[in-house]
Amino acid sequence: MMKSVPLEKTLRRTQHLEMRGISKSFLDVKANQDINLSIKSGEILGLLGENGAGKTTLMNILYGLYHPDEGEILINGSPVQLRSPKDSMRAGIGMIHQHFMLVQKHSVLENIALGYDDAPFFFPHRHLRSKILELSAQYGLEVDPDKPIWELSAGEQQRVEIVKALSRNADVLIMDEPTSVLTPQEAEELFGILKTMCADGHSVILISHKLDEIMELCNRVMVLRKGQLTGEAAIEDVDKGKLAEMMIGRQIANAYPKAHCQPGEAILEIQDLDVDSDRGLPAVRHLSLKVRKNEILGIAGVSGNGQQELVETITGLRKGLSGKVLMKGKPLNHADARRAHALGITHVPEERIKYGIVPNLLLYENSVLKRHRDTPFSSWIKMNYGVIKDHAGHLVDGFQVDAPSINVKVKNLSGGNIQKLILGREISAGPDLLIAAHPTYGLDVGATEYVRKQIIELRDQGGAVLLVSEDLDELFMVCDRIAVMFEGRFMGEVIPQDCSIEEIGLMMAGSTPTEVLTHAD
Repeated sequence: MMKSVPLEKTLRRTQHLEMRGISKSFLDVKANQDINLSIKSGEILGLLGENGAGKTTLMNILYGLYHPDEGEILINGSPVQLRSPKDSMRAGIGMIHQHFMLVQKHSVLENIALGYDDAPFFFPHRHLRSKILELSAQYGLEVDPDKPIWELSAGEQQRVEIVKALSRNADVLIMDEPTSVLTPQEAEELFGILKTMCADGHSVILISHKLDEIMELCNRVMVLRKGQLTGEAAIEDVDKGKLAEMMIGRQIANAYPKAHCQPGEAILEIQDLDVDSDRGLPAVRHLSLKVRKNEILGIAGVSGNGQQELVETITGLRKGLSGKVLMKGKPLNHADARRAHALGITHVPEERIKYGIVPNLLLYENSVLKRHRDTPFSSWIKMNYGVIKDHAGHLVDGFQVDAPSINVKVKNLSGGNIQKLILGREISAGPDLLIAAHPTYGLDVGATEYVRKQIIELRDQGGAVLLVSEDLDELFMVCDRIAVMFEGRFMGEVIPQDCSIEEIGLMMAGSTPTEVLTHAD
């Protein structure tokens, strides 16, 4: 191995970055095995792989958060030691995480100032403000230095993260699932920003599960599977089907078979519901709906239009102001989560780590959450751990949860496998109604396909499903009916096969069905 060069002696502009023979293990889990990666100035490299394939681990090594067990990193041909994120930033490497690392109560300028070393002693705010405005103008980022972070949309917060990285002279920008929290319009704006940056000599490593993004943005793509590099290609040499096959070893279905079911009686009925947000502002207004047996009702809408408050009210996590929520004819008004569950409602929450699991508990313990008091998992004075472990084993096998053991802490599983465990736990409870909020958010194409099939199978077996999603393709593939939500109200309801994605998009922006028809004419 060549002797590494001190970071201060490396060229400031990163023209070529290489990772050679990178391996990293966590106990008995081999996260990365002998991986080689390279990227040149002006290039966008797509990094694909299933959940748990080792993509984020590899990028955390490049950003100095992890140290490799084997291998080396070279910048412009010179080996470097990246012992911390500060080392990586000095070497011209920046990383924008899937969940933004911003202090919500601080302003944009204050967030960018944290850890910033290049400001002069006198009037540092003046220097930094000038730097932010300069970068904003150069790359079309439109960032207001004085706004507090909590007032910004997800897309605006992401632009702050980009400015923060560029202000530290990042030449290589790592982006982990950058569009997972963005609206379609914000995603398009991001694509334009990244293309402008690369035209100026920057390079981007894009971790994404969205094959359309990879095809649109990237020059090359690399695929990881179970910690190993299994494929690499120029983007013009592949299509979405080929990329999916490289990721999971088989083709992905473009549609899912659904049994022809006649919807039965109403399982959930909501009448004229009003709910406020945490800030005391109107979130749901005069909303009514029915979800029937043998039916999947989809809720479409841009995030922040009352979907979260609606789901929390149905599942007993939030109290409504007025109106009725009936479960099989029984009122749920002012119910708590335990009563909602007892009445036959199970819930796959949007924030799976925060609300779906207890990260420090073992997998088998998480497999019976909400049912741990019930027979056969518990008797009057103690838990029946033999039955619980058998149940966990059946969930792992039946729902294809990739885990080394049921005795591991659930926080050590990948996001996709955590989601499969939650879905298995909620479906195995035999619910009359499944509330699934963004169930495929952040999942790879294989896990996404599996989750969607499980939801359809529950519907085919007589269950009722309320599916909240911002993925219009998902709603069209899975749902029997779609209701479009805007500013806490339903703008209209459609049958997927009788309308287009464009029509739903107009309703998501506030158009009524009549206005949509007029626009079509």
